[in-house]
Amino acid sequence: QVQLVESGGGLVQTGGSLRLACAASGRTFSTSTMGWFRQASGKEREFVAAINWSGNLINYAESLKGRFTISRDNTKTTGYLQMSDLMPEDTAVYYCATGSWTRGGRDSSTYDHWGQGTRVTVSS
Repeated sequence: QVQLVESGGGLVQTGGSLRLACAASGRTFSTSTMGWFRQASGKEREFVAAINWSGNLINYAESLKGRFTISRDNTKTTGYLQMSDLMPEDTAVYYCATGSWTRGGRDSSTYDHWGQGTRVTVSS
């Protein structure tokens, strides 16, 4: 069983940066795809980024390319999401998840473990 705990969220001004972390327990993290999704108030959960187990395959939501960077450290069983040039529309609860690379990690139904989420608020 994998447990995921996100951290690093908070309040930041427009143009600022945050680094989210996803700490995993359990032995399957290093062989699983890790993804980040977000859900803004009143909206559906949306894909942010995904990285396969080895880190050699990465996908981003098209609108976030260039501002967000996903990475992982399997020796620490931790994944990261570096977010830069944040905008108010990035305000959401951010979730990490582990699962398979099916459909390039973009489909939330291919993930079987989820964290509780960390809130990111970007003020204008």
